[in-house]
Amino acid sequence: MPGPAYPVTPDGRYFVAKDRLWRCSDPRLPEDIRQAAVDDLMAARRAVRQARSEVETRAARGAVDAAKRRLGERGPVWWEDGAPDETRKAPWNSSYARWWAARDAPA
Repeated sequence: MPGPAYPVTPDGRYFVAKDRLWRCSDPRLPEDIRQAAVDDLMAARRAVRQARSEVETRAARGAVDAAKRRLGERGPVWWEDGAPDETRKAPWNSSYARWWAARDAPA
């Protein structure tokens, strides 16, 4: 889960980074499965940086995508109320616009 520098929506579905909503990991994942996927994700990101060819880069990016899907950050949404995925939207142009505006409002 992101640290305090990244605001998290009230429902825990997204965090905001660089003025965009990014899907959080599925909170229902057992800790051992979540940690294994995070370890795989970090290894895959290192592989992307270390890739020396287009083939290696594609394979490493595929591993990043697979780990993010296991975490619930990509692919089908992990919530079950039918709400659409708003990943990559600006928070002020999403269903979270009120929340976003209220964050910056004086108390």
